[in-house]
Amino acid sequence: MKIEAFKMERMQSTWENVVEYNLSESGVHPLTLHELLTPDELEEVRRVGIGYTQTNGTPELRERIARLYPGIGLEGILATAGSSEANFLLMWSLIEPGDEVLFELPNYMQMWGLLRAFGANVKPFTLREEAGWQPDPDELRKLVTDKTKIIVLTNPNNPTGSVLSAESMETIIGLAAKVGAWILCDEVYQGAELNGVRTPSFWGKYDKVLVVNGLSKAYGLPGLRIGWIVGPEEVIEKTWPYHDYTTISPSALSDKLAAIALDSGNRDRILARTRGILNKNFPILEAWLKKQAGIFTFRPPQAGAILFAHYSLPINSTELVEKLIREKSVLLVPGDHFEVDHYLRFGYGPEETYLLTALGRVEEALKELK
Repeated sequence: MKIEAFKMERMQSTWENVVEYNLSESGVHPLTLHELLTPDELEEVRRVGIGYTQTNGTPELRERIARLYPGIGLEGILATAGSSEANFLLMWSLIEPGDEVLFELPNYMQMWGLLRAFGANVKPFTLREEAGWQPDPDELRKLVTDKTKIIVLTNPNNPTGSVLSAESMETIIGLAAKVGAWILCDEVYQGAELNGVRTPSFWGKYDKVLVVNGLSKAYGLPGLRIGWIVGPEEVIEKTWPYHDYTTISPSALSDKLAAIALDSGNRDRILARTRGILNKNFPILEAWLKKQAGIFTFRPPQAGAILFAHYSLPINSTELVEKLIREKSVLLVPGDHFEVDHYLRFGYGPEETYLLTALGRVEEALKELK
């Protein structure tokens, strides 16, 4: 199997810990153990044995995850090393050469690359900025066929921060049900809504739904590397053996810390922190974009610490980002990493002073380009 370059992750892996200012992240600045744990919880973690855990996630962790998905049993949950592993396991276990898959664009491109590597016939459909980053129902109807196996979505969306409307969700569910297709939705930004209204999950709205989620984005705990798959028990049973060939089990410490984070009181506190950061920082980024002499146009994001802005300069987005890296030691994500050029994805989840300084350096580069 040959894989194509995962352009965004390759650039981030190369530069995110090298540049002085990293605005490529899509989550808020991470919690420390001191912020996450009470003294009693810290003592509890100190007693964790550093061995292999239950490979699909401990019952304690899966019970906490199950509370988020009404009607799910523990056997319908597979804990993974981040949502990235969850996506990989699903693509590996579900896709056969020639399978027809609809894929939302713009989008996080991991599953795009995996689908193509495993031989799927990938048919993209486009979210329309002029429609609030919603899909075109007519385009979807033309693309869905009796051969469609899966419709792949990220909701809330990366990179736009948009949330599918109830009408869009109903359209997608109706088309999937008509042909018996699966809906696979990465919901990792759920809980990071600026208005505090939790984005509805596809789970429970249709019988052929698979949901991926994790602690990296809304929870500010990317270093735990804990994600999960939620789905019908027969699909989880089929996917679990593939886990035996990858990470085998979650880290014992990460499993325990994730269970603590997902305890209802802690979860509410963590998500309130995330919303506080987003609502404090978004006006800073919005004001900065508006003062850049008409260079940028954008729709305010609804969720996630990300904003996808169109720019009017005559330079390719990857070239612009590479210039920022070389000359200003600032990392953003270029739009063509999402198959959409002349856009930049700004991460606005860092601490305020860090964000302002980084934006100041970007402004210097823009002035030099003009």
